Amino acid sequence: MKEYELSILFHPDLEMNLDPALDKVKKLIKSNGGKITKEEPEGKKRLAYPIDGNEFAIYYFLNAELPAEAPAKISGTLGITDEVIRFLVVKADPRRAKYLEAKAAEESEAEAEAKEEKKEEA
Repeated sequence: MKEYELSILFHPDLEMNLDPALDKVKKLIKSNGGKITKEEPEGKKRLAYPIDGNEFAIYYFLNAELPAEAPAKISGTLGITDEVIRFLVVKADPRRAKYLEAKAAEESEAEAEAKEEKKEEA
């Protein structure tokens, strides 16, 4: 199974009750043999341009391990789901994951150095 990234824009009217729509997407992934590895809710944001008369959307990002045939099935189902305004399913880039890990490690080292400098000043 390969790692995929799913970016989903939900209808803005679902802001107060996003759980049923999100559960529908999660069930879709699991029913196609996938496993969700990471979830990132980004909240309601303004769109760059109106989509179906909507100025806003609820952004949600998922990382999932999927079998080879699953992305096409998931895309087909998300395309006709009323709650979803737009979506994108792409294969995750392993180089990006390594870059993010290195960046996080670098930031934590910088924070540790800043704490040590404050202790030395006091």
